Amino acid sequence: MKFVRASSALVFAIALVLLPGTIAAQGTMADYERAQSVNQSLDGLVLNSPSAATWIEESNRFWYRLTVEGGEEFMLVDAESGERAHAFDHEHVAAALSSASGRDISAVDLPFNSFEFLDGETAIGFSMQGDSWRCELDRSSCERWDPPEDEADESEDDDVPSDVRASPDGEWWAFIHNYNVAIRRAGEEDFRMLSWDGSEGNYYTLNSMRWAPDSEKLAVYRRVPGYDRQIPYIESAPDDQLQPLHWTRSYRKPGDVVDKDRPVIFNLALDEQFIVDDELFPNAYGLQRPHWHEDSRGFVFGYNERGHQVYRMIEVDPTNGNARTLIEETSDTFIHYSGYLDLHYVDDGRELIWLSERDGWNHIYRYDGETGQVINQVTDGEWVVQEIERVDEENQQIWFTASGMNTDQDPYHTHYYRINFDGTGLTHFTEADGNHQVSWSDDGEYYVARWSRVDVPHVAELRRTSDQSVVMELGRGDYSRMEAEGWTPPEVFVSTARDGETDIWGIIVRPTNFDPNRTYPVIEYIYAGPHSSFVPKNFTTGGGMLALAELGFIVVQIDGMGTSNRGKEFHDYAWQDVGDAGFPDRILWHEAVAAEYDWYDTSRVGIYGTSAGGQSSTGALLFHPDFYDVAVSFVGCHDNRMDKIWWNEAWMGWPLGPHYSESSNVDNAHRLQGNLLLMVGELDTNVDPQSTIQVVDALIDADKDFDLLYMPGLGHSSGGSYGTRKRNDYFVEHLLGVTPPRWNRDATTDAENSAPGGAGDVYPNVRDAELDAWMEIPAEELDPEVFDPHAW
Repeated sequence: MKFVRASSALVFAIALVLLPGTIAAQGTMADYERAQSVNQSLDGLVLNSPSAATWIEESNRFWYRLTVEGGEEFMLVDAESGERAHAFDHEHVAAALSSASGRDISAVDLPFNSFEFLDGETAIGFSMQGDSWRCELDRSSCERWDPPEDEADESEDDDVPSDVRASPDGEWWAFIHNYNVAIRRAGEEDFRMLSWDGSEGNYYTLNSMRWAPDSEKLAVYRRVPGYDRQIPYIESAPDDQLQPLHWTRSYRKPGDVVDKDRPVIFNLALDEQFIVDDELFPNAYGLQRPHWHEDSRGFVFGYNERGHQVYRMIEVDPTNGNARTLIEETSDTFIHYSGYLDLHYVDDGRELIWLSERDGWNHIYRYDGETGQVINQVTDGEWVVQEIERVDEENQQIWFTASGMNTDQDPYHTHYYRINFDGTGLTHFTEADGNHQVSWSDDGEYYVARWSRVDVPHVAELRRTSDQSVVMELGRGDYSRMEAEGWTPPEVFVSTARDGETDIWGIIVRPTNFDPNRTYPVIEYIYAGPHSSFVPKNFTTGGGMLALAELGFIVVQIDGMGTSNRGKEFHDYAWQDVGDAGFPDRILWHEAVAAEYDWYDTSRVGIYGTSAGGQSSTGALLFHPDFYDVAVSFVGCHDNRMDKIWWNEAWMGWPLGPHYSESSNVDNAHRLQGNLLLMVGELDTNVDPQSTIQVVDALIDADKDFDLLYMPGLGHSSGGSYGTRKRNDYFVEHLLGVTPPRWNRDATTDAENSAPGGAGDVYPNVRDAELDAWMEIPAEELDPEVFDPHAW
C-alpha cells in the first residue's frame, strides 16, 4: 500500500525528531556539493584497466592503453612472441611535447588516447586539441604536423561531378535532367535522354541510381512524392539578432502519405526501358536501394510494406524487368527491420545468409538464391543472434555475436561465436560472465577479448583463434581505491515479469554515503524504446545516476518487456502499446527490491527520462499513479501521432487507430495525480516540440497543476547542466520534502557558490546542444535514399 502523506506541519516536525535516518541529511548543501564532484573524484581510481586493442596493419602486433597511478600508459604486444612492453618512451614524448606545446604534460597523462606509428615505427602521429602532431621517437622531438593524404581517400572519381553517377568502366555519366534520366560520355557536354516519363510529381531520383558492374544496365527509382509535412519553428533568442527567427523543416508523421518508388531499368545493350511491375511491392513504406549481382544478371532490393508486417527481398531480371521474391518475412505484430534483418551474399547471391525472428528468436538462415528456398537454419535455440560479423565463403563459416546462449549469465551479455554454414561446429570465442568486445588480428590467428560487467571492471586477454587458448592477460581492472572513497558498484538485481516466468534485469545505484539504516526514496531512469535494450552492461561508476543518488536517493534502471534482445514474445509487448513501456514488470521489480531491502522506499518513487523516456516518465504518472509520484520529462514524444513516422509506425502500426490515443499522454493528461515537470527545447528537430505543448494544453484544460521549463534555442537534449539542476531540485523538493537551495543568492556571501548552478559554476550555453539520441534516427534520414538501416 502506498504511503499516505500527512500535510500537517506538526506531523512533519515529529517525523524529523523520530525518524532522523529517514529524512535528515538528505538533499543538503553538502549532498549537492558531493553530487557535483563525485564522478570527478572517482575518475582515474580504477587501476590496471585495459582499453580495447588496436591492431597494427599487416602484423600480429597491437597496442592498448592500461590505467596506472595518475593516468594511463600505452602498451605494445607482439602476439606471436608473447612480448609486451611500452609502446614508446612516455617520459621522452611527454618532455618533447611539453617543450613544443608550452604545456606541462605528464608521462602518464598524455593528451591523446590514440596514435599511429609512422616511418617504420620511428615516430608517432596523433591529434591534440584539434591539431595533428608528430613526435620523433629516436630524437625525442615533437612538432605540429600536416599528415599526407590517405591514398585510400584519393578517389579516381575526383573529377566526376557530384550530380552524376559514373559507370564502372568510367565511360558514361548518368544524371537527372528535367526529372528524367540522361547519359553522356564522361567529360562531354552532349547527352541523350533515356526516359521521357518523369515529371514534377513523378520524378527519377539520383540517389537511387545504380549501374550494373558491366556498365550496360542502369537501375533507377521513379518516385511519386508523398506528403511534405512542414513543422514550424520559432527561434526566440537567436545569437546574432534581436528579433526572433522563423523557419520550417520537413518532418513526416504517422499516417502521412509516403513516397511511392518504382524501379525502372535502362538496358543500354538492348536499348530498352523496363518499368518493374509493383505486384510484389504494392504498398511500400520504403524500398532499399538496388544491389547488383557482380555478374550483372540482376539486382536485389528490400521491400518494407507499410505497417512493417511484411518484408521481402526481391530480385529483378534486367533483360525483361520481371521480379521475383527471394525471401519473405511476415509477422502478426511487427518485423524489427531496423534492428535485426541482415542479408549477406554468398557466391554472388547464389546463396544467401539471412537473419530472421521467424521462430521467435533472431537466428541465421541459409537460402538458395536460385530457388528462394531455405537450405537450412544455421542457428537455433532460445537466444538471440545480435549481428553477423563476417561470412567466410572459402571456409563456409559465419562469425557472429549473440546473447542469451549462456543460461547462467545475464541474457543481455554479448558473446562471440563461429559456426559452419550447415549449422555444425559451433565455436565459442568468449565465455567469461560479462559483456564482451572482441578485436581480431588481420590474419585472424589471434584476438583480444575484452569484457566487463556493470559491477566488474574491464578484463582483457590475448587469445589464439585456433583453440581459444589464452596467450596472456593484458589487464584486470581493480576498483579498490574507489571503494575506499565509499563507492560501491551498481547492484544487478533480477525479478520476475508479469508473466510469472521471465526474468527482468535492472541495476541499483546507491550514494557513496549510503546508510542501510535509513530509508531512501527511489528514482527510476527510464528509456523503454522498443528498438533496443538500455540497462548498462559494461562497467560504470554510475555516472549521472550516481550524481543524482548523492542527493539522498536510490537510482535504478530497468529493462521491462517490450524492449528488444530477449526474443520476439518479450518484444511484442510493445506492439500497438508503446504506452505500456514495461511498467507492469518495472513495478514488480521495484516491489521485489523493496521486499529484499528495508531501505528501499516504494512509497516515494520518482521517474525521469528523455525523448521516448520523456513520454514514458510522464506516462508513469498518468497510467500508474498508485505507484509513481514525481516525474521529470525531457523533450518527450508524448503522442505517437506527433512524432517521426518510422519509429512510431514501426511499433504502433499502420493504419492509425484508437490504440494511438490509448497510449497518448495528451489524451490521458486528465489522469495526472503526481508532480510533473515537463521540459522542452523550442528547436527540437528530433521530436516535434509541440508534442510537449499539447500535453500542457490538455493539462490546463483538465485544471491540473504541473511545472514547465521551456528552453529557448535548445534542441533534442536533457537541457544540459541547467536542465539537470532543475531535475535534481524537483526531486529534492517533491520526494525528500526539502526546499532546494536558493541559487540566485549573492555568490560572494553564500556557500551555494560551490554548488551546481551557483555563480561559481559556469554552465555552458546549451543552445547548440542538438543531441539527436543515438537510439533515435533523425527525421531527415527517413528517406530510403538517404537512410539504409541495413547497409547491405
